[in-house]
Amino acid sequence: MARKQNDDLLIEDELAAAFLNDDMAENADQPAPAQPSQQPSNDDSYDEEDGFPGQLAVDVYETDEQLVVKARTAGVNKEDLDVSISDGILTISGTLSSGDDTDATNWHIQECYWGEFSRTLALPVQVKEDEVGAVLRDGVLTVTFGKVKQEQAKKITVQ
Repeated sequence: MARKQNDDLLIEDELAAAFLNDDMAENADQPAPAQPSQQPSNDDSYDEEDGFPGQLAVDVYETDEQLVVKARTAGVNKEDLDVSISDGILTISGTLSSGDDTDATNWHIQECYWGEFSRTLALPVQVKEDEVGAVLRDGVLTVTFGKVKQEQAKKITVQ
């Protein structure tokens, strides 16, 4: 049976409702916050208003000896990156500058994120925090950690 277009809209509404946070549910009688406009804006203060830095996408994988975290950071200078580790929590933050656009008077399309970004994640395995390397090459930040060897379970013979 084929789904109708109205069914798709209902599914979208259900998904949106599923992701409402508790504060929104508690304040349901208050007006809903304004939704972001799809139209370009001449006011570029929207980033400061929401107070959240941009989210950095990462890939995390293991090899036999290492845990590897990769992040696409094209356009970011290594001087503008801050990478830190503490108690198995990795934080990558920085600033992405668009260059000099002070002469812009009317935006037609603004899709690129410019400004501060940050990502904090708990590493999925134990790592040797003193055995870490970070390389920024071709717009990709690669952070590698030596993994802590886990002892293999020993077979116990029951007598």
